[in-house]
Amino acid sequence: MYKASVIISVYKNTSFLKAVLDSLKLQTERNFEIIISEDGCHETMKNFVAAYAFEHDYQHTTQEDLGWRKNKALNNAVRHARSEWLIFVDGDCVLHPRFVEMHLRYAEENTILSGRRVKLDESTSAYLMNNTPQSVLKMPAVLWKKLLFGKGAIINIEESFYFNPRSILGFIRALRTTKYLRGCNMSFSKKAIYAINGFDESFVLPAEGEDTDLLWRFLAAGFRLKSVRSVAIQYHLFHVPTWNDNDENKKKVQAKMERNEYFCKQGLIAQE
Repeated sequence: MYKASVIISVYKNTSFLKAVLDSLKLQTERNFEIIISEDGCHETMKNFVAAYAFEHDYQHTTQEDLGWRKNKALNNAVRHARSEWLIFVDGDCVLHPRFVEMHLRYAEENTILSGRRVKLDESTSAYLMNNTPQSVLKMPAVLWKKLLFGKGAIINIEESFYFNPRSILGFIRALRTTKYLRGCNMSFSKKAIYAINGFDESFVLPAEGEDTDLLWRFLAAGFRLKSVRSVAIQYHLFHVPTWNDNDENKKKVQAKMERNEYFCKQGLIAQE
């Protein structure tokens, strides 16, 4: 039995995915499977996955490309997961070597774990991509130097610094709470996601709303949110944002909250 299933959301970008997969080879925790959750079914991705030198067991789940249907793809990945603890990352987020270890360290059946990401600028992102996996090990020093001498266009650089829970600075993680759930850095039990019927497939726009929807439904179902900031670190690769306006997703979330509809109708189990 695997300790965790690491589910990676991807579309077409195989160069970003390579960097993410390379970082998984460096993980201090080795007992996990990888699920590449593709929102599409493209030959380039299929060929890349077939040729990549995996060090862990993996699955590649696909679906017909009919536009943005990330939530449907994630539900498909959840159904295929062969462990009870699910860790979700995006295909543009490279992982610190202790990322999986830390998500498992704080895993509890009734707890939803939430981390953040540091958004790299173009030059730092290029350095990380062109030199993985070796550059992953150098990122802490690179980012500390940038913090001290000018961080440039890096956003949320404070989210890049790992503090060992067993060190004298281990208390920092407990101080860095969160009120948000980020789909690129979160984990929870299979029991938890089935309790709210999975990701809501009625969300078909790439915006923040579907993350907000997931969090309030977890809380309404009796789960609690716990931060893994400062321990579950990830580096977001630079690219031009592709998000739509958030208004439609926000309205949908608000309407569902007013109905207290935390067990979604379009999810893991189809509802009439």
